[in-house]
Amino acid sequence: MIDLSNISLQFNGSFLFREVNFRINSGDKVSLVGANGTGKSSLLKIITGELQPESGKVLKQKDISIGYLPQENIILRGKTLIDETRSALTDIIILHDKEKELIDALSEKNITDEEREDLVNRLGEVHHRLEELDSYSANSRVEKILLGLGFEENDFEKLTDEFSGGWQMRIALAKILISQNDLLLMDEPTNYLDFDSLEWLTSFLKAYKGALLLVSHDKHFINALTKKTLEIYLGKFNTFSGDYDAYLKYKDERDKQAAAQYILQQKKIKDTERFIERFRYKATKSKQVQSRIKLLEKISLVELPEFKEDILVKFPPPPPSGKINMELKSIFKSYGDKKIFEGLDFQIDRGDKIAFIGPNGAGKSTLAKIIAGAISFDKGERIIGHNTIISYYAQDIADNLIPDLDILETIEAVSENQTVGQLRSLLGSFLFSGDDVFKKVGVLSGGEKSRVALAKILLTKSNFIILDEPTNHLDMSSKEILQKALIEFDGSLVLVSHDIDFLAPIVNKVVEIKKNQFKVYIGGIDYYLTKRQEYLLQEENKVRQTAAEPVSRKEQKRLEAEVRQKKYEATKDISKKIKQLEVDIERLELKEDELEKLLLEPETYNSPMKARDLTIELNQLKSTLENKVSAWEKLSEELLGIEKEFDQK
Repeated sequence: MIDLSNISLQFNGSFLFREVNFRINSGDKVSLVGANGTGKSSLLKIITGELQPESGKVLKQKDISIGYLPQENIILRGKTLIDETRSALTDIIILHDKEKELIDALSEKNITDEEREDLVNRLGEVHHRLEELDSYSANSRVEKILLGLGFEENDFEKLTDEFSGGWQMRIALAKILISQNDLLLMDEPTNYLDFDSLEWLTSFLKAYKGALLLVSHDKHFINALTKKTLEIYLGKFNTFSGDYDAYLKYKDERDKQAAAQYILQQKKIKDTERFIERFRYKATKSKQVQSRIKLLEKISLVELPEFKEDILVKFPPPPPSGKINMELKSIFKSYGDKKIFEGLDFQIDRGDKIAFIGPNGAGKSTLAKIIAGAISFDKGERIIGHNTIISYYAQDIADNLIPDLDILETIEAVSENQTVGQLRSLLGSFLFSGDDVFKKVGVLSGGEKSRVALAKILLTKSNFIILDEPTNHLDMSSKEILQKALIEFDGSLVLVSHDIDFLAPIVNKVVEIKKNQFKVYIGGIDYYLTKRQEYLLQEENKVRQTAAEPVSRKEQKRLEAEVRQKKYEATKDISKKIKQLEVDIERLELKEDELEKLLLEPETYNSPMKARDLTIELNQLKSTLENKVSAWEKLSEELLGIEKEFDQK
């Protein structure tokens, strides 16, 4: 499907990779991995054609469609959410344009019978392709994808201009999911997704029949989707079969073996060089010396793996605090008419490490801000515990950095006993190396500013830390460094995150925040996931048990009649509408056949005016028919959902 043939890419005079080859086959699900700066995002851009390689070719199967989700710089303006998303139905839009073009051509006066027959045949092919693409249900597919990614129906008519960066990314993601592409290239698609949206996306991509090339720092997400790994390593491409965890085990063993071989080879080279130096000028040894010189010239050097320095970052020792760090009593909070919390009671004890989980918009970040004192609330009490010192990292905290300071100066301002070398090591762990540390904060991207703000948090002496989506702009190693620091942190912690692997070894409590629901689970992520699944099963069993409870035959008949009556009342209006639509659709389809036959008759050929009128009528009829089918499909799904509810009772 896609062949990368002898691809090379340079950056600042150095090759990221040279003369590499790789093939993406239909249905492949591949994880693209490599150290930061090895060219993963660049490779995606080469495949799309956005970036040209130094040398080599990208060979693509004819008519292949590729969907590409970049990591940042997504800005959509000027359309409503629903219209922007529908614009991704390019094949369907092109076919509808082609349909109109052919119908207009058929209405021309001076066309021959042969030309007319050709146009009609081509029009039939267009209609056949529209049926293959299931164009009648396209609008409902768009809506399902938007709802799956966390949008609500009342968002559909909002302008895209109203949505923040994270939601802009979701719109772009929705567009490539609806496009029915043969290949998806996705660069960090899980950034800004909440727990529910991430679960939905994982399920969607599992069922997706096309190929997938994925860059992500979310191990749980990668493991769920990919069974092949493409690694950019020392300027080469290596492929591995198996999930990401299997790749990591293989990589660890391979790197250890390569390091051992490197040490042995270097020892052999030094021994050979010493022999040459010692006997270079002895005539009796000249043969052996020349032999060893040739040996050194021919030796194939073992390349040392890209071992990253094991940087251990620890928070400063937290000052002692009281038993209770924070207490919220009967908190009320609304944004306009939207009620977020009504009478919320919550307590955070010393040593609690809590994850806030739930869909976006439910109140996770709002609660974190209330706890941090960053926003006010409408009613209630916020009681800070004895000697509780709070550090707060928000998704927008980067805006509070001083733009005229450089990165090193910014973190020096909050450091106490760390040397410049230690501070530079810390910044290196957050992807700032070399002269990067002297960049002014004002010129940094949003992601870079977020990493600087996170580094500041690691140097701030506090005993209660609140982190809102801290991993969005971190690579695997940076996440691991932060994770280890949070595990070792002796104070209290609140984490808003959807990253299961990141949270799992840290938290001892999970708070699930959903609309009109606030539930605390005393246990880690695995415990929460288990209980969540148990709850869903219990709800299903309750319905079944209620239905299975023994009752008298008379009572049973009464209950069944009652259910039938309720079902009838709940479905009668919608069933009536569906039946009427079915009648209308059948009538329109018959009329469509009739008009298409009329267009093929000789009498029509000889009357351009009649042909034009018939074509216009057919075009209008098709538009009406499409709307009717779309309405029928939506109502049928609604009816099916109602009937399922009653069938389970």
